[in-house]
Amino acid sequence: MIETDVLVIGSGISGLSYALKVAETLPEVNVTIVTKDNESESNTKYAQGGLAVVTDLENDSYQKHIEDTLLAGDGLCDREVVEIVVKEGPERFKEIINWGANFDKDKKGEFNLGREGGHTENRIVHHKDITGFEIERALLETVNNTKNITLYTHHYVIDLITEHHIRPKEKRKEKVTCFGAYVLDKKQKVIKRIRSKITLLATGGAGHVYKNSTNPSIATGDGIGLAFRAKAKIENMQFFQFHPTAFYSKLDGRLFLISEAVRGFGAKLRLMDGSKFMHKYDEREELASRDIVARAIDNELKISGEEFVGLDCSHLDKEEFLKHFPNIYEHCIEQGIDPFKQYIPVVPAAHYMCGGIKTGIDGMSSVSNLFAVGECTCTGLHGANRLASNSLLEALVFGHRSAIKTVALLKENKFDTTNFEKIPNWNQDGMTVNEEMVMISYLRKELQILMSDLVGIVRSNRRLQLAATKENEIYLSVKELYDLSILSPQLSELRNLVAVAHLIIHQSISQKENRGAYYNKDLEN
Repeated sequence: MIETDVLVIGSGISGLSYALKVAETLPEVNVTIVTKDNESESNTKYAQGGLAVVTDLENDSYQKHIEDTLLAGDGLCDREVVEIVVKEGPERFKEIINWGANFDKDKKGEFNLGREGGHTENRIVHHKDITGFEIERALLETVNNTKNITLYTHHYVIDLITEHHIRPKEKRKEKVTCFGAYVLDKKQKVIKRIRSKITLLATGGAGHVYKNSTNPSIATGDGIGLAFRAKAKIENMQFFQFHPTAFYSKLDGRLFLISEAVRGFGAKLRLMDGSKFMHKYDEREELASRDIVARAIDNELKISGEEFVGLDCSHLDKEEFLKHFPNIYEHCIEQGIDPFKQYIPVVPAAHYMCGGIKTGIDGMSSVSNLFAVGECTCTGLHGANRLASNSLLEALVFGHRSAIKTVALLKENKFDTTNFEKIPNWNQDGMTVNEEMVMISYLRKELQILMSDLVGIVRSNRRLQLAATKENEIYLSVKELYDLSILSPQLSELRNLVAVAHLIIHQSISQKENRGAYYNKDLEN
C-alpha cells in the first residue's frame, strides 16, 4: 500500500503542471505521479507546432482567438470555457516560462509567432518544431527538484479504486467516489494499491485505436478506459480529429507528423501530377481547419486511387525553413525526400480526441475526488473540432484550475478515509499467465482495422452498425482473456482501447448531424 494526498496519472504537460501547482502551494502535501513509460514519454513530447496564446495585442486580440476557436468547433464549443481558456492563457504562458521553457524570439526580442489552420492571426509561440519536447524538459526538471513530488516510472494503472472494489456485492450508487488506483509495477511485476484523497487523470489521447496515428505508442486511451469503468460521464467521443499531414508510410503504427505550421509557413498541397486542390473545398485553402483539409485529402485519394498527396515546400525560403523546422527537414532527408526538390508524401492520420471525460471549469469529473485534465477530457473548449495548438493551452489553464480546486479541498480536509483500510489487494488467484501474446496482438490489430475502415474520417450508418457488431465480438474475446489471465500492460491497453472504440462507435451512431470532425455521408444535406 502506498499512501499519498494527491495521485497524478500521467506525466505530460497536464499532469506535471498540475502537480507543480499543488506541490508549490502546499509544501506539506505529498504528490505522487505515476507514468507507464519513461518520465518524458507523453503526447506533450511530440507536440511540434506550438502553443496558441495572445501575446501581440497590437495585431491580435482575445476576441479574435475566441472567434477562431468557436468557428473551428463548429457551433459546439462552450463559449464560457473558450473565453476562460483564451483570457487566462497569457498568465499560464508566463508561468511555464518561469518554470524554464524557452520559446523562439525574433531579432527585436519579440516572440516569433507562427500561424496554423483556422487562425486568423499569427499567435503560435513555439520552440523550433519541438515545442512539446522543450515544455516537457522544463517541467520535468522543475518536478525533479520539487521535494514533495514523487515520480514513479514504468507504473501502469489498471483500475481506479471505487466503492465497487471495496464492496463489490453492493448495488452501485449513482455517486461514485475515487479512492486511488491499482497500479502494476512493470519492473517488479506486482500490483500495488495507491490510496489518495485526490486523483487526477492526465493520460493523454487514444490515437492507437486506429491503424495509423501521429501519437506515441503510449496513447491507448487509458484514462478513458479507467473513467468509463468507474462510471464517469464521457462525451463527444465521436469527434476524433485526423491530422491532414502525416508522413506517409506503408507500415501501420505511429506516423511522423508534418506540423500544420509548415502549411502556415506557405507550403501547398498538391496531387502527384502537380495540381492544387484545396481551392475546391475552402476559400482558406491550406489554412482551413483540420477537419476540412483531412476530408479534402481523403476525398482526393479516393478519386485518384493514389496512396498519398504531396506537400510542396519547393518555393519556400530554405534558410528560414531550416531555422523553423530542423527536425521535420532531417526526418524527410532520412526518408530519402528533399523537401526543396520533391513533394513530402502526406496522408491524414488519427491525431486528437476532442471528446473525453466530462469536466467542469474546475477540472472535476462526475466521480467524487477525481479530476481530469488534457486530451482525455471534454471541457467544452474544442466542441466538434479542435483549433490547432489550443491543446497545450487547455492543459495549462485547466491544470491550474484543477490545482486551485484541489488545494481548496485539501485545506477543507473533509475526505472520508474510513474506506482506505478496506481497500483489498488485487486478487489474481487462479489466473494463468497468458503465454499467447499473439492473441492480444491479433485482437488489437482487428480492432484498429475495423476502426480505420468503418469509423474513420468518413462514416456511414451501415459502417457504424457493422462496427458495433464487430467491436462487441472483440469485447467478448478480450473479456474472456481478462477474466482468465494474469494482467499485463498489453492486455490492459487492449481493454482500454476496446472501451474507447465502443464509445466512439456508439456516440457516432447517436450523432444525427455532420459537425466538425464528425462526417457521416448518410447525413449529407
